[in-house]
Amino acid sequence: MNIVQAHKFLIDANYKVCIDHRKAEKGFLFFAFSGKNFNAAAYANEAIQKGCTAVFVEDKKYEDPANQIFFVEKTESFLQDLAKYHRESLTIPIIGLTGSNGKTTTKELISAALSPKFSVLFTQGNLNNHLGVPLTVLSINPKHDIAVVEMGANHQGEIAFLCEIVKPTIGYITNFGKAHLEGFGGVDGVVRGKSELYKFLIQNNAAILINEDDPIQKKISTTYENCIGFGTSTGDYQYQYEDINSYASIIIKNEDIVINSQLTGTYNCPNLAAACTLAQLHNVPLEDIQKGLEAYVPDNMRSQIIKRNNKQLILDAYNANPSSMEVALQNLQKFPGTKCLILGEMMELGKDSAIEHKALLSNLKTMKFDKVFLVGKEFLQIPESKTFINFPNSDELISYLKNNPVQEEVILIKGSRGNALEKIVEFI
Repeated sequence: MNIVQAHKFLIDANYKVCIDHRKAEKGFLFFAFSGKNFNAAAYANEAIQKGCTAVFVEDKKYEDPANQIFFVEKTESFLQDLAKYHRESLTIPIIGLTGSNGKTTTKELISAALSPKFSVLFTQGNLNNHLGVPLTVLSINPKHDIAVVEMGANHQGEIAFLCEIVKPTIGYITNFGKAHLEGFGGVDGVVRGKSELYKFLIQNNAAILINEDDPIQKKISTTYENCIGFGTSTGDYQYQYEDINSYASIIIKNEDIVINSQLTGTYNCPNLAAACTLAQLHNVPLEDIQKGLEAYVPDNMRSQIIKRNNKQLILDAYNANPSSMEVALQNLQKFPGTKCLILGEMMELGKDSAIEHKALLSNLKTMKFDKVFLVGKEFLQIPESKTFINFPNSDELISYLKNNPVQEEVILIKGSRGNALEKIVEFI
């Protein structure tokens, strides 16, 4: 099986691809992966029986070309190579997006701002890695006018690799924060790793969107001409950021247009501004951009507000790092009413973990919250945590809450994904 033949199957499959046999359906291409403890090729015949157009396996004993089961040397590499080949056939604009914080929210905001005018393909969920990005690219079909592809990374070289698949025509980095410090080797490593997107764009003379309020990004515009800038005081597109009743709002300067979002926190204002700018660059009318952004409601555990039992929950439990924790705590202080804080430990910080958790607790002591719960073993190792109520995991906290309900009016739930803090919601 070669890439050209596989691409014909992709077209026949109407650009539907999966790597999980449980999601294999009629008309799909199924890539069967294997590992130490599993071999998805064992489900090849089952996938064909479900109606899959073709199956690709890396175990030769399951090869059966007569039944559209084809052998490839390595399904992961073949998937990525097929995505690269498919990308070469596309002529639509593709927006590449990465960053330490806010990239998933920004991706969805960009889609919301573009959708009034275009048929937009954007990364679903968190499919932003070496497998998710190829799946996203392969799902772009002739009906799409534009695509927004999120790229995630926790090591050097990953963004560069993903750029070779995506080949973005314009790119944006949300920010450089203290995320995945273990893999990147510190904050400087984060900057180098995320900046691989800008390096690719410069090498290919593609456009770069920069936030001119970010001094790291602003340096790019002094050395590269093909930059579009936005910010609060400088840039091609200028905005005023507001916090209206604890919701992020932006004002488009010189246009007298206010965009009131359903996202909490002024830290989301640059995300809104980036989406607004990209939509304007693609000639979406301002009124349509406004409607699109104001209609967007987060439902993915990122700045998600849930009203429950006369309480207001801010569920921000998909990820956490020192940078996102700081702005989330600052935002919570702006809410009226009594406040409860439920914090899960921050993961993937490596040698900086103890330092960053201790700094977080020191910061907490300067703030006024009515109740603070800490979840995770990393907190328990720090003496300062004894000032607050500690639990080793979410299940222990849930047991406590069953007999000691939260009485506060506003509750922030924030932590790394591994804490599974979303389980707590139903007990509040």
